[in-house]
Amino acid sequence: MDVRQLRYFVSIVDYGSLGKAAEKLFVAQPSLSQQMARLEEELGVPLLLRSNHGVTPTSAGDAMYRHARLVLRQMEQLKQEVTKGAGAESGTVAVGLPTTMASVLAVPLFERVQEVYPGIRLQFFESMSGYLNELLANGRLDLAILFRESDTPGITTMPVLDEALYLLGEPGGEVSARSTTCALARLSGVPLVAPGVTNGLRLLLERTFSRENVDLNIIADIDSLPTMIAIAHLRKACTILPASAVAQWDAARLPKMRRLVEPSIERPASICWPNGLPLHSATLAVRQTMVEIISEQVTQAMWKGVTLRDIR
Repeated sequence: MDVRQLRYFVSIVDYGSLGKAAEKLFVAQPSLSQQMARLEEELGVPLLLRSNHGVTPTSAGDAMYRHARLVLRQMEQLKQEVTKGAGAESGTVAVGLPTTMASVLAVPLFERVQEVYPGIRLQFFESMSGYLNELLANGRLDLAILFRESDTPGITTMPVLDEALYLLGEPGGEVSARSTTCALARLSGVPLVAPGVTNGLRLLLERTFSRENVDLNIIADIDSLPTMIAIAHLRKACTILPASAVAQWDAARLPKMRRLVEPSIERPASICWPNGLPLHSATLAVRQTMVEIISEQVTQAMWKGVTLRDIR
C-alpha cells in the first residue's frame, strides 16, 4: 500500500466512477483498475462495488476511505508546515451545505477563505440535509450544516441559528392578499408541495400539523427547490420553506411569502463534523469562518427570519 494508491482510491470514491477519477488524475483507466485490484488483494477484502451505475465503497471501503483521507490530509499539512511554517493553514476541506442555505453561504464562504486562507481548497457539496448527514457520517465531508441541535453517534454539533419557515404561494380562503403572516390553521386542506418523506423539513411539517390538528394536504413530493418555488409562483400549489431558500432569487419570479404563525415553525441549524477523527487546522479555520459569516449576515439583517444562537 502506498500514498498513490490511497489518493487513487479516495478520488474514485469522491467521483463515484473509475472513468471520472481516471480523467481527473490523468491516469489510464485500466491502470487505475489494476492499482485498485492490487490494493484489494493486499488487504484481502473488497473495497469497491462496481455496477452499471458507477462505483460505491463497501463497508470496508468506507473505513478505508476515512483513514485514507486522514493520511492524505496529514501529508498535506506536513508539507505545508515544512515549506511555509506551522500555522499556515492548507489542504482540502469538504463542506456540505443544504440546498436552502447554499445560496446565502457558499459564495461568501468561498470569497472569505480565498482571501484569508489561500492555502485552503474548498470542496462544496450541495444537497438535501439527509444526504449530507450520510456523507458526514461516512467521512466524505469535514463540515456540514445540518438541521439539528444535539450530538448523535459519530457527529458533533455546534448550534448556530434557528430559522423560521414561510408559506410561499396563495392559499386562498380567508388569508388576505396583503397579509405578511399566515396562521397554521388557515392551511388546513390547502394543496402543498414538499420534499419527500425522508426529508427533515417534511418530517417537521408532518409533526407540527399533526400536533396542531391541522389537515396536511401534500399533493406532490418534490425534492427540487426550484421546482417547488416555481409551482408556488404559478399558484398551482403552495410550499413551505425558509427565507434563505429564495434569498438570491429575482423578486419578479417569487411567489408571495408569509411567515407562519400561531404557532410559528422554526428549525435549528448547526455546524456539524465527524468526531471519530481529529480536526486539522484548515477545518478549524473554515469552521470559524462559517461562524463569522453567519453572524455577520444575521446581525446585518441580510438573512430574513433567523435568530442567532450564542456562538461567540
